Amino acid sequence: MQDFSDMGLEVKFVSLGDTETVEGGLKVEGYASFFGERDRGGDVVVRGAYGKSLDALLSKGGQVKMLWQHDPTQPIGIWDEVREDDRGLFVKGRILDEVEKGREAAALIAAGAIDGLSIGYRTVKATKDDKGRRLLNELELWEVSLVTFPMLPSARVGSKGENPEESDILRDLAEVFEDARRMLAPGD
Repeated sequence: MQDFSDMGLEVKFVSLGDTETVEGGLKVEGYASFFGERDRGGDVVVRGAYGKSLDALLSKGGQVKMLWQHDPTQPIGIWDEVREDDRGLFVKGRILDEVEKGREAAALIAAGAIDGLSIGYRTVKATKDDKGRRLLNELELWEVSLVTFPMLPSARVGSKGENPEESDILRDLAEVFEDARRMLAPGD
C-alpha cells in the first residue's frame, strides 16, 4: 500500500453492507463511516462532517473513488451513490468484473474474506472533547476502499440471508472485547 501521509490522507474502516450480483459486476452498499461512534483510533466523526466535501465534488462533476485497499493504482468500481444520512456516510456502488482486481475483490467478498469499507480523507477541521477524543468536524473525502480490516467493530456486514440474531450476538461480543481491550491498554 502506498504511503499518503505526506499528502495528509487519513483512513477509517467500517464493515461492508449488502451485496448483490448485477450485470457487469457486484453491487455493494453499506456505511463507510458512522457518526458519533469512537473508532479504534479514538476518533469520532461528527454529523455533517462530509457535507462540504460532497457538495464541492458534486459542483465540479467529480466523484468519490472506489479503490482496492486504498491503492490509487487499483480502482475496482464506481460509487453510484455517496451521501450522509442520520447514521453516517452511506455508499452504494458496483465492483466491476471487467477489472481483474474487481473480480478478485468480488470473489473475496462472496467468500466472506473481505467485509470492510474504509474512507480515505483529509481532516479539514477537528477538535478534542473532554475525554481527549479527536472529533472530526469537517473532512475532505477522497475515496472509499474495500478493505480487509474494518476500524469500527460495531459496523457489521448485512449480507442477504444473514441471521440478524446471530449478527447482533457477534456484534455485542465484538464490542465487549473492544471495551476490554481499551480498559487494559495503557494510556486509553
